[in-house]
Amino acid sequence: MAEGENASSVALATDPQSSSSSTNQQPHPTTDHSQQQPKRILGFMPNYRAVSAGEIPPPPSARQAFRLATVNSFDYSALLFGGLTSLLAEGTNTHPDLGKSVPGFWGYYWRGFLDKTDGNYMVIYAFPSLTHEDLRYFALGHGGFKRRVFNAASSVLIARNYQGKKVFSVAEVFGRGVAQGISMLYYSDVDNTASAVASRYGYSIGRDAITATFREFWPDIATHILHRNP
Repeated sequence: MAEGENASSVALATDPQSSSSSTNQQPHPTTDHSQQQPKRILGFMPNYRAVSAGEIPPPPSARQAFRLATVNSFDYSALLFGGLTSLLAEGTNTHPDLGKSVPGFWGYYWRGFLDKTDGNYMVIYAFPSLTHEDLRYFALGHGGFKRRVFNAASSVLIARNYQGKKVFSVAEVFGRGVAQGISMLYYSDVDNTASAVASRYGYSIGRDAITATFREFWPDIATHILHRNP
């Protein structure tokens, strides 16, 4: 699938004018352009799962959600970031049983790739399609610092359903859990203890909370610190 086609398809999922048969929500476009969420942060990091402050677009269709998961998994930036984190993990000997040098790096890389990919498809596509949850991040864009941090961090536990109501995020909490269950198939016994699996699970949830917080404040960082458009 071509990158242009992917980008065009996933853009529909964050376009307030896009339509979905699963909802009667109406878009409410924001007038504060300084709080617009870009499709890519710094032209690099995919940001298709963020919704600009003041906008309430319809939830993505199952097909759009599948493509969102695909872009988040196979985008060039995701592959590059996976390489960097694998180098760090290999360098710090995070999992001694995986070894060092090129074989060790490869062992970290493909496991990290599978961790991220099966997690993406579970949390972005499979579970939301079943539970009718919208797992995109709806930026607040205004209010006090603590309120905005809470809005972002709590998004891993609180989601919107297809009717726009806030609900417990079954897709995030259980989707990440299923993904960690799958990971036990390709990690060694020493990395499949209860504490090790719980640690990976906590890391994945925490990473999502931090990512949402970064998305929340990115327009402010771009506008007031970098002096550029988001």
